[in-house]
Amino acid sequence: MDDKLQSGRWPDLIERIRARTPARVLAERSGAAYRTGTQLELRQAHAAARDAVRAELDLERDLGPDFVQQWRLFSVSTKAASKDEYLRRPDLGRRVDESARSKLLAQCPANADLQVVIGDGLSVTAVATQVSPLFPLIDQLARSRGWKLGRPFAVHYCRVGVINYVGELLKPKVVVLLIGERPGLATAESLSAYMAYQPRLGHNDSNRNLISNIHSRGVSTEAAASRIIGLAEQMMLRQTSGVELKEDLPPPKWLK
Repeated sequence: MDDKLQSGRWPDLIERIRARTPARVLAERSGAAYRTGTQLELRQAHAAARDAVRAELDLERDLGPDFVQQWRLFSVSTKAASKDEYLRRPDLGRRVDESARSKLLAQCPANADLQVVIGDGLSVTAVATQVSPLFPLIDQLARSRGWKLGRPFAVHYCRVGVINYVGELLKPKVVVLLIGERPGLATAESLSAYMAYQPRLGHNDSNRNLISNIHSRGVSTEAAASRIIGLAEQMMLRQTSGVELKEDLPPPKWLK
């Protein structure tokens, strides 16, 4: 047996791998069971994931009153009437209700170049943690390109397919949906950015692009904003999105 393993230490390569990921790589055991510390960490992570899914989005509490006032944020709802119904009926989370349609048409300018939507999704924790630092960066980069921006708004009980209804109602060139990812046992703070060019009813995942794992140990908010704007530029230039458009990413550092 390796001397390092006999002494209770992992080889340097394993230690470097463990330092780069929140995944529990080669978690130590006591006999057939995890050690007490690992068990407690798992229970804490599971509780955080459940809380993230079950929480209700409150704009002022989760994003702050100054943020809400600065960006003139307001909220609408999908056809899901409650969190329980939202979890049982994903289809209802893909469609906005009638009051939302009227509110969006009254308060959001049509034909924007970029329309940002905030959706609670399956993790309000992710929205509360990532949106406040991310959205101003998106806005700054978009304005530096002279784009016309739509008024941002939030959607309660939101699924990704709501992009299609936003596209039908407001007719922007590009829709960006910032939505909480389904939490796992590594983090409950991971946000996704779903994007589509001129989304319409009947479009599906093949018409969309995705930047996922936006969190402190994944894609940083700075990198996410740059990638979102870069993809939006490609969509406007090529007038398409989804499988017909590939994100131009630099090679990972370990390949250099």
